[in-house]
Amino acid sequence: MKIFDRMKSLFGSRSNNKKRNAQSIIPFRLNFLLWVVGILLLALAARLFYLQVLNGTAYKAEVKRSDTSIQTNNVQRGMIYDSRGEVLVGNQTHQAITYTKGPDVTSADLYKIANRLGKYVSVSNKNSRLTDRNEEDYFLADKGRLKQVLKHVKTSDSDSDDDKYNKALKYLSAHPSTWHLTNQQKNNARIYAAMSGAYSLSTTYIKETGVTGKELAQVGEHLGEMPGVKIGTAWTRNYPQGKNFQSFTGSVSTTGLPSDEVNSLLSQGYSRNDSVGQSYLEKEYQATLAGSKSQTQVTTNGGNNVTKEVVKYRGKKGDNLVLTINAQLQKRVQQILQQNYSAAGNSYSPGVYAVVMNPNTGAVLAMAGIDRNTKTGKQTVDEIGAINHPITMGSVVKPATVMGGLMSGVITPSNNTLTDKPIKVEGIAQKSSWFNHGGGADMAVDAPTALEVSSNSYMMQVIMKEGKMNYTDDGPMTLKPSIFQTERKYFNMFGLGQKTGIDLPGETAGYEGPSDEKHIGSALDLAYGNYDGYTTIQLAQYMSTIANGGNRMRPYVVKEIRGTKSNGELGPIQSVTQPQVQQVIPAPKSYFDLVHQGLYLVTHGTNAYVTAKNMSSLKPSVSGKTGTAQTVSDGHDTTTLSFAGFSPSKNPQVVVALAIPGCTNDDGEANITMAKQIFQAYWKTVRSSSTANDQTD
Repeated sequence: MKIFDRMKSLFGSRSNNKKRNAQSIIPFRLNFLLWVVGILLLALAARLFYLQVLNGTAYKAEVKRSDTSIQTNNVQRGMIYDSRGEVLVGNQTHQAITYTKGPDVTSADLYKIANRLGKYVSVSNKNSRLTDRNEEDYFLADKGRLKQVLKHVKTSDSDSDDDKYNKALKYLSAHPSTWHLTNQQKNNARIYAAMSGAYSLSTTYIKETGVTGKELAQVGEHLGEMPGVKIGTAWTRNYPQGKNFQSFTGSVSTTGLPSDEVNSLLSQGYSRNDSVGQSYLEKEYQATLAGSKSQTQVTTNGGNNVTKEVVKYRGKKGDNLVLTINAQLQKRVQQILQQNYSAAGNSYSPGVYAVVMNPNTGAVLAMAGIDRNTKTGKQTVDEIGAINHPITMGSVVKPATVMGGLMSGVITPSNNTLTDKPIKVEGIAQKSSWFNHGGGADMAVDAPTALEVSSNSYMMQVIMKEGKMNYTDDGPMTLKPSIFQTERKYFNMFGLGQKTGIDLPGETAGYEGPSDEKHIGSALDLAYGNYDGYTTIQLAQYMSTIANGGNRMRPYVVKEIRGTKSNGELGPIQSVTQPQVQQVIPAPKSYFDLVHQGLYLVTHGTNAYVTAKNMSSLKPSVSGKTGTAQTVSDGHDTTTLSFAGFSPSKNPQVVVALAIPGCTNDDGEANITMAKQIFQAYWKTVRSSSTANDQTD
């Protein structure tokens, strides 16, 4: 046991020694690390002292001397050409007064520069619209005036500068009689507003048109006193083919971003004072036409003084639009409408519209229109009305009714004869064809003849068959409201009653009348086009679908997007619009052949009641459908006169659709006269009639 205890004592003491040695080493290592960390922190503190205290001013100056930013400048907007390469919308160059906002410019700086520039430049409200907020901002930009206003406002120590400023604005708005701006101050306020709307290092126009030689001279002489102000170049839109095209191509803003879109456009990187497309093509293709701004690397000395400018990107002029529109045809169609409009008896008419389209591609070759103020009689060019003015078209839609009857199976190519007679339904006023009000002209008509003589009775009977109504004279109305849906289903297939998808903003779908039990009698009116409203572009798409044998083509007006060569001419093609089939009508060729036969008879038939015999002499031949609808305009009984047709009859290459709502001369043929002249204009200006493959005659 003693031996064991001695061995235990020996080995135990050795173990204890190892523990004591290990414990003594750990504090040494920690102390060493702490000393190292302390020395490093001391060195860091010394370096910071050297950088910030001893040499801080020098390094700050160095940073300021090498402060660089990117300055952007506007580029020329892309142009718009017609299908032949003629300029419809171009750019006119002007000398302009510009301002590039520095990186550290304050509102006080802007106020000072604006007041100085206002001595030499006059900016009208037309060039830069002055709002109440603009005037208030300018008024309060003077620190002394701001201080005086704040004396009348209740503020607290917790209010921020923005809070105080907003309270000052509120006070000015509530007490307009306590302050006002002189004419000179309003001029300066316009300049101040333009400068304030620019981003840092972005360039905006102070005055881009109408700058006089005196203004250029005075500004140039005092540029050194107005940091950021320069004499530059601006572009405004011009219209070599006449300003009438502007109602179609749209306009560009001249007073900065449109107020209703400012937030959206700012989020896309635009400055408040940028010019952007406001309507139609200019708006729809804004990103394409705008191009990309130039970028210049600017070095400043820490203030507003630029010490170096290096062009990093020269910018890219906006791409150009080449349209499907033929300017020569467009002008001629507009003239035809103007020359023949009064013959329709237009005292209560709100306008007239026409579309010329390639039925095989959907390319719009001309789109003309007149808007007429029914109270003053004033007429203005309104080409775009063809896509946003729904009109009750009348009998021109009857081919769609016949196609619906064939597709639903209630008539067939071999069994489609019905008797034209007045329709008498219990509780509903008698309805009849235009030539058979009293029933003295009852006769058997097949589908082609029904189109030839424009039989209302035939169309109503087709609809009653579709609605499974067993018609008897003076019998009850058993149609259900679902018949409206059935009729419109077929109309929609051909493009009537829904947006066509044309590449222009603002298109409307048309108008649908009530479809309930109370209005069930109107289902009969819908069958012959005297209920719902359609646009003229829908009329053109619908007739194109019939003409080409069942392909509903999306109408379009932009054929190509192209760049610009160095000499300013049209450059390489960026993209080409491909014809788009929106729907293939699920009907066999025999159905279309039957309808084509009827449309040919409308213009070439021998029946005593044929409706467009005056078009029979046209070469190449025309097939089509006239339309009349009984309407009310300003409390007066009026008529819509319409037409839709194609040429040549055998191999359609062009469709013409037009409508004249609110006519008082329903015995006239203004619609037929206009259509004839438009077809003639097409073959004269767009294609030679000798190239047409027409084997119908």
